[in-house]
Amino acid sequence: MTKVDIISGFLGAGKTTLISKLLKEALAGEQVVLIENEFGEIGIDGGFLKDSGVEIREMNSGCICCSLVGDFGTSLKEVVDKYHPDRIIIEPSGVGKLSDVIKAVKDLHIENEIRLNSASTVADASKVKVYMKNFGEFFNNQIEHAGTIILSRTQNISDDKVQKAIEMIRTINKDAHIITTNWELISGEQILSAMENVDNLELQMLAEQAEKTHQEHEHEHHHHDGECCCGHDHDHDHDHEHEHHHDGECGCGHHHDHDHEHHHHADEIFTSWGVETPNKYDKSQLDEILKKLAGLNEYGTILRAKGMLPCTDGTWMYFDLVPGEYEIREGKPDYTGRICVIGSNLEEDDLKELFQVA
Repeated sequence: MTKVDIISGFLGAGKTTLISKLLKEALAGEQVVLIENEFGEIGIDGGFLKDSGVEIREMNSGCICCSLVGDFGTSLKEVVDKYHPDRIIIEPSGVGKLSDVIKAVKDLHIENEIRLNSASTVADASKVKVYMKNFGEFFNNQIEHAGTIILSRTQNISDDKVQKAIEMIRTINKDAHIITTNWELISGEQILSAMENVDNLELQMLAEQAEKTHQEHEHEHHHHDGECCCGHDHDHDHDHEHEHHHDGECGCGHHHDHDHEHHHHADEIFTSWGVETPNKYDKSQLDEILKKLAGLNEYGTILRAKGMLPCTDGTWMYFDLVPGEYEIREGKPDYTGRICVIGSNLEEDDLKELFQVA
């Protein structure tokens, strides 16, 4: 029986760092397969995890729930048949809905081969308030459906702010375990233990709720606010019953024929700009670039930037950026330099100029 662990988290929360820690410190003796569903044109995360010896199947075309439901199911079945792993870790896109991923796993109907073991969310403690306010449709869903919430970067903010973040989380999920200790001070085993020792009844109830919601959607008429399982928001200005026509098929398999659709699907709100480049950068030059990206809005609303670039001194620099902060660290050489920026209203020409790429 293969355990399936879903580790979700909004853009830049630290999912990849957490998974690396778990692989090294808690899962070294297990055969683990990681299935990523990265939002963006270039699969950056695969590069970060290749040292761990984990088979990575990158899927870079949007969220599991909409465009990847078929591909996701096939991938999961293939993995089980081919590797019979002890554990599969699913790392959904930062803008994926956790409820959709739970449902997608349940919908495979291979319960005798896989077991949904845990559903966790990594949340940047310093950004809970701003993400709830600005991206609640995605962020809150990940918080609400998690059995364990693993706060990252708690060491960077005051105890008071950590407490406020917990209070906000508790307004939408009162039962989840919340890990608040700096990850460097606790072991991967301790984190995994907290993730796994969640009453599995909760996961079953979440899955049942997802199924119930799905069945309501399958019902011929919509009587709800317009949130469809695929994460689209279909805004009906009229209250009369709305029949489905088979003109426009949405990713969830429903047929919506709306003349006035208001999508709130990740692809509609978030855009990504990715580039591969052999350019070498001086560390101070990269520092200046990231300082601008982290602080100015002239490049659009930047939520996340990540990459690996060759340095003029022969080393490689890996960088990570979220609003207001960034880090540069030394990393292993990659086949070429890669940059990926995710956000909304991105000014791609300005980004090209900033990084001096064609």
